Amino acid sequence: MLELGLVGVGVGFVSGFFGIGGGTVLVPALVYLGYDIKVAIGISVMQMVFSSILGSYVNYRHGKLVLNDGLLVGLGGFVGATQSGVIVAALSGQMLMAIFALALVFSLYRFVRAPAVPSGEAVRSRPLLFGLGFFVGMMAISIGIGGALFLTPVLVGMMRYDIKRAVSMGLFFVIFSSVSGFISMSYHGLIDYHAGLVLGIASLAGVYVGAKQSHVVGRKKQKYLLIGLYAILLAITLNKLLG
Repeated sequence: MLELGLVGVGVGFVSGFFGIGGGTVLVPALVYLGYDIKVAIGISVMQMVFSSILGSYVNYRHGKLVLNDGLLVGLGGFVGATQSGVIVAALSGQMLMAIFALALVFSLYRFVRAPAVPSGEAVRSRPLLFGLGFFVGMMAISIGIGGALFLTPVLVGMMRYDIKRAVSMGLFFVIFSSVSGFISMSYHGLIDYHAGLVLGIASLAGVYVGAKQSHVVGRKKQKYLLIGLYAILLAITLNKLLG
C-alpha cells in the first residue's frame, strides 16, 4: 500500500508537469515491480482519470487550456478509446510492450525535431483534430497511456502549437480517453480497482504541484526535460522487452 502510494505521488507530479496521463511512467514502474503488463495497463488507466481531471483544472485556472480545441481532440479520443478493451484482450503482453516502445521512439523523434517556440499559426482544422484524437485514443489507451505521449509531440512538431498549450491540451485529452478506456477495460475485466484507487488518490498531491511548476519553467527547458523523460522511459522499456 505505502509503495503504491509513493509511486502515485511521483507519477502524479510527472503527469502534472509534463501534461501526460502518467502511464508512460506508471506502466514501466508497475512492470518493474512485478505486475503483468495487462494488469499494469488497467491500473494505469484508472489512475489517469484522477490525475487528468485535477491537472486540467489547474491548467484552466492558469489560462493555459484551449477548451475548444481540447474538446474536439478529447471527443475523438473518447470514441477511439472505446476500442481499447478489445485490443488489449486480443494482443499478447509482449506485443503491447513493443507498441509502447515504438510510441516512445516516435515521440522522442518528434520532440527532438520540433522547435520550442512555433514558427507560424497553429493548424486548427476541426476534422483533423477530431481524427487525431480518435487514432491516439484508440492506440494509446490500449498500451496504458492517456495519449499525450502521442498527442503533444504531434501538436508541437506538426501542427505548430505552443508547447505550453500543447501540454495542457494533452492532459485535458487524457480525461476523455482514460474515462472511455476505463469503461472499456472494466467491461473486459482488466482493472485492479484497489491498486488503481490507491494510486489515483495518491497522485492528486503530485499532480497539483507538478501542474503549478509547469507554468513557471521556460519553454526550452520544458522541451529538453520532456526529451530526457522519454529517453529514460525508452531505455527502461527496451531493457524489459529485450531482457
